[in-house]
Formats: sequence, structure tokens, C-alpha cells
Amino acid sequence: MKDFKFKKAYGQNFINDNHIIENIVKETQIEPNSLVIEIGPGAGVLTRELAKYSKYVLAYEIDSRLEDILDENLAECQNVQIIFDDFLKRDIYSDIKEYQYNNLYVVANIPYYITTPIINKLIDSQLPFKKITLMVQKEVGERFTAKVKTRDYGSISVFLNYYFDIRKLFLVSRNSFTPKPNVDSVVIALCAKEKKLPVDNEKLFFKLIKDAFRFKRKNLRNNLKSYNLIKVETVLKKYQMDLTYRAEELPLEIFVDIANALNEIE
Repeated sequence: MKDFKFKKAYGQNFINDNHIIENIVKETQIEPNSLVIEIGPGAGVLTRELAKYSKYVLAYEIDSRLEDILDENLAECQNVQIIFDDFLKRDIYSDIKEYQYNNLYVVANIPYYITTPIINKLIDSQLPFKKITLMVQKEVGERFTAKVKTRDYGSISVFLNYYFDIRKLFLVSRNSFTPKPNVDSVVIALCAKEKKLPVDNEKLFFKLIKDAFRFKRKNLRNNLKSYNLIKVETVLKKYQMDLTYRAEELPLEIFVDIANALNEIE
């Protein structure tokens, strides 16, 4: 790898700490007869460890310059397939339809700027992922796992909490990567909720969340002035709240309640 020229455009920072690699696999808790989708295998060090515990590993690598390196590092892993393409452009369902497995996992070390698009793609696929284990920039992980009434709590926190039970697993020092990035990372786990809260109109629900957090320092009256504020306040009163509250003070359940009330036919 000493002659490999890392590309900033791909956010390439490869893990060089075996302890971190082992912890990621351990925390993913891969069950027998499983297919693991890995996004961004890099040099294949994590891929090789995943292959020990999975029936199959399907990895997506955007940088075809890594083909020889991956072929060499994964030569003994007969259960690994690498697709050299942009994961965001793939049809995941078509890519995995020939595999026979009982459980489906995703493991990825991904740059922050494509983290949300990747999660959206996984959600949109509607595939039954048992667990999604992601290593992301620490600041991004803090927002994903933030609790209501905290500084990092925002629209992405509510959005992800609607779909997943999210846990922060462990921090990863910037010194665990080659080349060393400017920030630390965190490994998080997303497990699909067995039963989501009932939302009557998801498009309206997601727009409401986005608009409620549009200007963080402004209250709900200002951020939601294009909505039926009478209906919004009626819901808030049930929770001893009013329109002077800010979005960061509302848990997922209240956003769901407001969205459903707004969706009611006049």
C-alpha cells in the first residue's frame, strides 16, 4: 500500500488497527448463514475478518485501482465478491437476489458526505437488514444518536429514530487510519424497529421535520408558519407545550402526532 495514492474525492482512510476491526465484527454479531454487504472495503482488511463469520460477503468498491490489492489480500476468501462500482448507483436487490441466506447485514466505513445518501438508499431498498454497522465521523455519529433536548438533536436524529433503534458502540481515534484524517470517528449500530410509529403521510411527516428544524434558534411558530398552526398547537397542548417551544424539545412521538393531525381532512 506504500505506493498507493489515496484519493480525497473518495474519502479514502483505511483502518490499520486490528483491534478496531475485530470489535466491529464482534459488535455486528453476525449470525450463521448470513450475507454481509460491505460498502467501501478499501484494502480488504475488514472484509477478510467479515468473511470468517459470514456465509457470503458482497463488497462495493468505487475505486477500481484497488482491484489488484483486494485480489491479493482476499485470495483465500472464496466467499467474497467485489463489485467495482458506486454503491449509490447499484440496484441492491438485483445484486443479492442469487444469494441464499438467512440474515442480511451491512457494514461500512464511509466518508461523512455520503453517509446520509447511503442510509437513505438502504431504507429505500426495503430489504430486511438485521443490523447496519457504520463507522462515521464522530460529529455525524453524535447527530445520529442525539437525544431530545440536546445540542446535537436535529432533523436527522428524528428521521433515523423513526426507522431504527440506534446505539453508539465505540469511538475510533484518527490514529487508527491511513492516511490519518483530521477528525475522530465513531462506530454506530442501526437496527430496524420491529414496529414503527404509525404515520399516515410519510411525505408530510418528513417535510414537517425538515421545516421544524429549518432555523434552529427559532421556535415552532416561526418555523411552521406555513402550516395550520391551530392544529399544531392543539397537539402540543396535549403534551403541555405550545408554539414557543423549539423543535429540539420535541421527541419523535410528538412529530408523528402533529403530522397525523395535519393530514386529517378538514
